[in-house]
Amino acid sequence: MPYTILVADDESAIRTMLEVILSADGHDVVPLGDGKAVLEYLKDYTPDAMLLDVKMPFVDGYEICSRVKRVKRLAHVPVVLLTAFDDDQTRDHAKLVGADDLIYKPLSGKNLRGRVAQLIESKKAPGRLTS
Repeated sequence: MPYTILVADDESAIRTMLEVILSADGHDVVPLGDGKAVLEYLKDYTPDAMLLDVKMPFVDGYEICSRVKRVKRLAHVPVVLLTAFDDDQTRDHAKLVGADDLIYKPLSGKNLRGRVAQLIESKKAPGRLTS
């Protein structure tokens, strides 16, 4: 089943790579380059999942995730944060804002596909990132 997946990263190469990987599985991908564009999109649309870079211009992925999880219409949408930083501070911050998953760059297409599909299918809003 195709899903609509919002992908936000300020690096166009990362956005393109994510779009290629996810659209190859039949998903509709909405690629956006900054947090401000994400917030504008979310005013009118509800994607099935979001992949957000933690460091973006205007509004970062952490802040977007935090806002999304406080909006009733969006709170069920799985949010995956993307980061190059594999450290306790990053993991703790992701948990604090309610991220459903955290994926480290560089990205693996196989790993990404599996994790995104699992999150969407389970719509696991109550059971946020726990590891």
